[in-house]
Amino acid sequence: MKAQILTAETGPDALELRDVDDPTPTDEQLLVDIRSCGVCFPDLLMSRGEYQMRVPVPFTPGTEVAGVVASAPSGSRYSEGDRVVVTSLIGGFAEQVAAVDGQVLPLPEALSFDEGAALGINFQTALFALDTRAHLQPGETVGVLGAAGGVGVATIAVAKALGARVIAIVHREGAEEMLREVGADEVVPLREGWGDRIKELTGTGVDVLIDPVGGEVFDEALRQVAPGGRFVVVGFAAGGIPTVKLNRVLFRNISVVGAAWGEYVRTHPDLPAQLHERITAMVAEKGLRPPVNVTYPLADLGQALRDLADGKILGKAVIHISD
Repeated sequence: MKAQILTAETGPDALELRDVDDPTPTDEQLLVDIRSCGVCFPDLLMSRGEYQMRVPVPFTPGTEVAGVVASAPSGSRYSEGDRVVVTSLIGGFAEQVAAVDGQVLPLPEALSFDEGAALGINFQTALFALDTRAHLQPGETVGVLGAAGGVGVATIAVAKALGARVIAIVHREGAEEMLREVGADEVVPLREGWGDRIKELTGTGVDVLIDPVGGEVFDEALRQVAPGGRFVVVGFAAGGIPTVKLNRVLFRNISVVGAAWGEYVRTHPDLPAQLHERITAMVAEKGLRPPVNVTYPLADLGQALRDLADGKILGKAVIHISD
């Protein structure tokens, strides 16, 4: 089969498209023919050796697989031909992957393989952050930093499905139409005076603010959380890890909580299946559809990751591997 191999932890330029042996599943593994694989920030970090979990090179990256079961062990809940998504840490940027039953979830009937590949980490993270960690209630207002990125777009869609009002906060030009199509009620450009605009729209601030960005915007963002609200730290895409001025947390009764989906799964392995069941219901009942904004062929994975690093991708990119 063809697979992208990371040969060194020096970034996307170290990827090589090779012909390799097909995976041989163990007695406990399914073999999945991959149709699409999502491009996500952990893939970029892993290519640089910057992810919290290091995998010895050479290896095939790729964490958000959608495909068809080619074979399944005796006793599996899946059968040959079933459409599935796979939450494997690696192996997705290839034509096949082997995975244990617990890493495999049913692909919602209404979704294409590309949409299924966009359903993975970002939508799991969004629901985890909004519901498990922030305990979002219908009718509350959610602010989303980094709204034009993969996590941002997923958060907007999930927040709307949960009955929230959503304010997208974005620094990239040309994203407003996409963000409103996904479900944003308001779009606020991240430029001088953006905090004042949040206050104009809300009066006291947002009930929940989701931050996958970090960096210099953190301090001003904390000011935009209403008294009694929740500031949810999802990541540090901007690179800088900010510090919290606890006087603001104390006197406004704000909660600052972390939402590290991957770390939580380590101690709560049933979480992905639980979240997936709820997301599947949103697909069926709320019409939720993961937007796929750009696709690349398998040979262009390196370019996809470079575009992600350079902020050229609005929303979600997917590697389309086969039909």
